[in-house]
Amino acid sequence: MEIFAPLLTDLQILAKPALFNIYFAAASIPLGFVLAIFLALGKASPNRLISMLSRGYIYTFRGSPFFIQLFMFYSIALAFNLSVWKPLGIDWFVLNPLFLGPAILCLNTTAYTAEIFYGALLTVPRGEVEAARAYGMTRGQQFRRITWPHLIRLAWPAYTNEVVFLFHATALIYFTLPVIGDQKDLMNKAGELFEKDYNAFLHFTAAGLYFLAISLAIFFVFGLVYRRLTRHMPGALPMRFGLDRWMKR
Repeated sequence: MEIFAPLLTDLQILAKPALFNIYFAAASIPLGFVLAIFLALGKASPNRLISMLSRGYIYTFRGSPFFIQLFMFYSIALAFNLSVWKPLGIDWFVLNPLFLGPAILCLNTTAYTAEIFYGALLTVPRGEVEAARAYGMTRGQQFRRITWPHLIRLAWPAYTNEVVFLFHATALIYFTLPVIGDQKDLMNKAGELFEKDYNAFLHFTAAGLYFLAISLAIFFVFGLVYRRLTRHMPGALPMRFGLDRWMKR
């Protein structure tokens, strides 16, 4: 047990920083999810202007690294500080990583999630939509009762991966945005510990274990949601991420 004592100490130290990574992901996912629905519908819209704007947004955020997006939006926020944020007295809020980090993450995940939803939207059976139209359903009813249930079931496994990737991307936030007080996430705190004894293997292994554990929790929770979404489909395959096979051995 003495061999694992330093690792256990690190895990205790990194418990609070892990909450910042969880916060960044949890604060950006709900709004990004909702915006992605509208963006996917916009991309599929027969209106060329709406479709082009939606496609341009998706391409811009999917075509540029998240690290660059952090720098770009932080620079824009700083540029408006003296002329807008400071006179309004909200500079402490707008430039705070606890607001700016989730905001940029939200813009990023909206694009990736919208592309996932758009792909699922294209695979919704046209026959069922036409049957709903013939039955006299309004467009809103068609979407709620026919399109959305199909879309979310088809998109959920890929969306689960997007949520995990989003959580991993939180490791980049404090590499770009300023650290205020003790607002240190896993990677930032692990780097601080590394600077004291240069034991990269110990400190970053502890941080990596937190990422693995939280990712596993995300897969588990989203797997339960997927099981709920497909509860009426006896032949549906459950979401798998390898642990079931390992446990059977």
